[in-house]
Amino acid sequence: MLILSLDTSAAASAALLLDGVVIGRFATEDTRTHAEVLAPAVAALLADQGISGADLDAIVVGVGPGPFTGLRAGLATARTLAYVWDVPLHGVMSLDSIAEDAGAHAGSGEFLVATDARRKEVYWARYRADGGVPELVAGPQVGAPTSLPALPAYGKGAGLYPEALAGVEGFTDVHPSAAALGRAAYRRLTAGLELLDTTPLYLRESDARVPGPRKRATA
Repeated sequence: MLILSLDTSAAASAALLLDGVVIGRFATEDTRTHAEVLAPAVAALLADQGISGADLDAIVVGVGPGPFTGLRAGLATARTLAYVWDVPLHGVMSLDSIAEDAGAHAGSGEFLVATDARRKEVYWARYRADGGVPELVAGPQVGAPTSLPALPAYGKGAGLYPEALAGVEGFTDVHPSAAALGRAAYRRLTAGLELLDTTPLYLRESDARVPGPRKRATA
């Protein structure tokens, strides 16, 4: 199964996977250029492997949680490519990508995944690992790090708030990645499990507001 995976819930990333093995990847730490870098990165990944979009068996995309602008860039790109290439499209919660690696590290037991939501808050979810395979227990949610359960925490949120979260060494500066997202999607697809649609998980209301009526000038 050949999968193209995309995620822009934090930094922009893309990956190609063949039968669950990553054969090409792209990632940037810049959180402001998603729309500019993602499409060229996909084109380069396909060209490096000598394949076309029509050769793909599926496209998967991280649906958040994440900021509005960055998340929309990835979703719009994934939807456009799936339509143009006539390829099945699936959504995966972006925190699941960190949980995929965290579960393998933890082996068993419960843990948290937390990423930066700004405003002194984190996007977070709670997981249980069984034999290295993560299962979602609660979330995703957005909230203050001080309100989270006292469990091992993976992700950049744990690095930002070490006084509140029990960060796991080596995993406190981790963003969601397309490579891990693709592995999570492949595992579920081959197990016959359903994935999400591409409805974004913003978790917050937009800061943008429609302007009100203009005030009438008075003499």
